[in-house]
Amino acid sequence: MRFPFGSRRLPADVTTDPGDRVLTHGAAAGGGHVVVTDKALYLPGGVRLPWHTIDRAAWDEDGLRISTTSGDHHSVSLPEPGRLPEAVRERVTAAILVSRYVPLTDRGGVRFIARRTPDSDEPVWDLLFDPGLDPADPGLRALAEQSLEEVRRSMGV
Repeated sequence: MRFPFGSRRLPADVTTDPGDRVLTHGAAAGGGHVVVTDKALYLPGGVRLPWHTIDRAAWDEDGLRISTTSGDHHSVSLPEPGRLPEAVRERVTAAILVSRYVPLTDRGGVRFIARRTPDSDEPVWDLLFDPGLDPADPGLRALAEQSLEEVRRSMGV
């Protein structure tokens, strides 16, 4: 049987959570491995990032750069990335159910992003306000919540 993203056989010293199905992996520069599973991205040092917590993943000549929805950033150098870029891109994209921008004021708006979670039918919603808008402003927050309800209704999510 041929696996879609390469070999699933991990080196003996690399572990994943029980129930995670390995799709592909690769050696990181300086030691450790990057592992793509159906539920999460594993980085060297025991970092596990469920797909719904990854806001952005980017590849360049230096390797992989990850930004999470909580604002954390991770970088990993991969001398031979193989199928990892394709697998990461597919998994991050597959986690997103809805991405909709809504203008709130003449100064800007908010992007609503609904992401699938592995163990729930309910998506996780992120609200990303434009720079210069204060998400703690009660009036702005009320506008955003009202807009979010409209987006949920229109998208059936």
